[in-house]
Amino acid sequence: MSSMPFISTRSIGWRLAIIIALSLLLTIPAMMIEGLINERSQSGNEAVVEVGSKWGGQQTITGPVLTIPFTKVVMSEGKAQTVTQNLYILPESLKVNTTLKPEKRYRGIFEVVLYQSEIKLDGAFLLPNLKEFGLSQDQMQWDQAFFALGISDLKGIQDLIVVKTGDSLLTANPSVLTNEYLTSGVNVKYPIDPSKLNIPFSTKLNLNGNGRFFIVPAGKETHATVSSNWGNPSFAGDFLPDTRTVTDSSFTATWKVLHLNRNFPQTWINGDYKIEETRFGVNLMIPVDHYQKTSRTVKYAIMFIGLTFLAFFMVEIASKRRIHPVQYLLIGFALIIFYTLLLSISEHLSFNWAYWISAGAILTLIGLYSKAVLKEMRKTGLVTGLLLLLYLFLFVVLQLEDYALLIGSLGLFGVLAAVMYMSRNFDWFNPDSLRGETE
Repeated sequence: MSSMPFISTRSIGWRLAIIIALSLLLTIPAMMIEGLINERSQSGNEAVVEVGSKWGGQQTITGPVLTIPFTKVVMSEGKAQTVTQNLYILPESLKVNTTLKPEKRYRGIFEVVLYQSEIKLDGAFLLPNLKEFGLSQDQMQWDQAFFALGISDLKGIQDLIVVKTGDSLLTANPSVLTNEYLTSGVNVKYPIDPSKLNIPFSTKLNLNGNGRFFIVPAGKETHATVSSNWGNPSFAGDFLPDTRTVTDSSFTATWKVLHLNRNFPQTWINGDYKIEETRFGVNLMIPVDHYQKTSRTVKYAIMFIGLTFLAFFMVEIASKRRIHPVQYLLIGFALIIFYTLLLSISEHLSFNWAYWISAGAILTLIGLYSKAVLKEMRKTGLVTGLLLLLYLFLFVVLQLEDYALLIGSLGLFGVLAAVMYMSRNFDWFNPDSLRGETE
């Protein structure tokens, strides 16, 4: 009876099935690592919240809004009752000029971007025609009128807020006095002379905040300018800047928003309008988010495992040396450990340095292990070289974020084409044929 080939056709099928199963099995720890990345990222967000709770959170500036109480007679259970309601008036014009002065702080290993802001508000109110709202002069409580200025986190206030209107200088007090349209802020008592229809105002704010700064377009015509010595802004909210200038070390952005662009009126009575929900502004981004990049790297884990196992499998069937499934599993675990090394090192060094330190460690580990298993420098160099090319390819993909899908797709196409070309003459029904060609 003739001896069986070293690797029979049935043996190849079973071994290939085992390798595929091991590849799929290793996606479980890969997903666990992605969960670890999310957990570390969440810890970073919690650090931002913790620091912000003491310094000042994300700030949103709303208003000011002029509130004028009035009395009205209503019927309740057949009886006439006098109730007090409010007439709310937004500025006819509003200019907001803001300078953000950012600085980096650390909570443990986590980086937090804080800022000090200097905000100048200028504008004017125009008293409406009361008849349009069914009101008369006698109903209005002019002496009870007040300005309300929305500030999302009062802990960030650094100086007294003084509002100038006409020749008057009025000091603000905490609370917006009514929560129908604002949730947090300050108020300024301002008895109104109804004979003066135009009411100009101006004020300055010095606020601490972190991460984001927003403005609500309260004016019938709102002009806003935000500038900072920060080179990585992300413009957010409902409106993008009309103009912006961004350099490596600073930015300046301007907005112009009309009352027609938003979904709340200029003047209303007791309306439940959430005007704070319409806003625009900027996010002072940290230039390199290593958690996001590491998460993107993990998404290629199955490709790394599959192609590395394929290389070992091709070497196995082309030589007289079997590779045990446990050895495949150890190599797979080494590939997975790359991501934990990358995550942990990138929290202390730049992502690029962390990437190549981790890749170098894994390449050395797998290279030495392959030499012990394969016993041939040529085949060891082939496998290690393929893995190096994979790490180079992934690094390029991570740098070209906008073209990542395109480059990734072309890369996978190239790998498949190379495998098909190298195995084009291989007789899968006679595995010994490849050994004869390569020896």
